[in-house]
Amino acid sequence: MSAQCVSFKRVLKPLQSDLRLCALFSRLLCTASLNVNTQLESFMKLRRFLLHSRRHSSNQTMDAVTRVKRLSVEGNIAVGKSTFARLLSNAGRNWEVTPEPVSKWQNVEEATSQITQPMLSSNLLQMMYQDPKRWSYTFQTFSCMSRMRTQLQPPPTRLLETGDLAVQVYERSVYSDRYVFAQNMFQLGCINSTEWAVYQDWHSFLVEQFGPKVQLEGIIYLRASPQTCMERLRRRGREEEQGIQLDYLETLDKQHEHWLINKSTKVHFDHLKNIPVLVLDGNLEFESDSQIQTKFLTEVTNFIQEL
Repeated sequence: MSAQCVSFKRVLKPLQSDLRLCALFSRLLCTASLNVNTQLESFMKLRRFLLHSRRHSSNQTMDAVTRVKRLSVEGNIAVGKSTFARLLSNAGRNWEVTPEPVSKWQNVEEATSQITQPMLSSNLLQMMYQDPKRWSYTFQTFSCMSRMRTQLQPPPTRLLETGDLAVQVYERSVYSDRYVFAQNMFQLGCINSTEWAVYQDWHSFLVEQFGPKVQLEGIIYLRASPQTCMERLRRRGREEEQGIQLDYLETLDKQHEHWLINKSTKVHFDHLKNIPVLVLDGNLEFESDSQIQTKFLTEVTNFIQEL
């Protein structure tokens, strides 16, 4: 390889992602008989232009992402989060609602890409409810990782391109996974102290590593009594939940109250300590009441505009 080729390849190295352009200029300049300094100066101008364009494009994308408001809907089991999420998803095309990944918990093999041979379906949600002391740590690990993947997904293109207020809403979050459900299982004795220490360690590490990518701007707390949730749980008849008792819903209700209302739960991330919380009365039967739906949407819209 000639000295000229080596020089130009060194200049091209920072632009390796532009493979076609690199190859074209390498062939052209390494075989040219023109003055090397003149060619190098010309190419450096092009290189500076490309690098500037790339940074500008990247900054534009980041600006678009930061304009998307990200929230989670939190609440007890069967409080009506899925119904509420459907209500929000119909609020406008600038709203994206991501449901809880329950189907992944009901079929672990199908949800993972590492399985290479056919296996019987593992309903981890059902296994956890049937034998919580054996499966709670395993379930909370898989649950949190599935939520983490969800919150790390970039916003849809239509949200990035809109000039209006864009909203991305998650049905629960990596934070309620820890500060409500995993913590509750630890306090009930279904997760032992060693498992709890391990869970907290990797949870803190992941949240700190991913930083702004999993942060929320606000939380919507759909608040209802455990008795109301119990009635709705029986009404929806999800097979895995048939053994749930009222006292379990009462413990989850306390965890939500400690975290979102009383602020007595010790949280480990600065951005979460003073996060705005909108509390909605989940005891209201809003599924078929258009007036209550309108009231909820107005409150949520006002809440988001103030974030």
